Amino acid sequence: MDVDKVIALVSAAGIELTDRRRTSSDDGWSLSFANGAELTIGDDGKINTSGKGSDAVLDLLDLRASGT
Repeated sequence: MDVDKVIALVSAAGIELTDRRRTSSDDGWSLSFANGAELTIGDDGKINTSGKGSDAVLDLLDLRASGT
């Protein structure tokens, strides 16, 4: 999934983006949101999540069922 699309969808739901930066290995983006969710989106589109708000973000992105 495209990083800009993720930011737009989550922000539209009222969850503020608090940090956006390239990963230390420069192979994707690290995003932090005000609800505590942290996402790493690889340049290949793979998404990894962590943090207390990650379940809400996965639901917004409709990724829970796919296990991404």
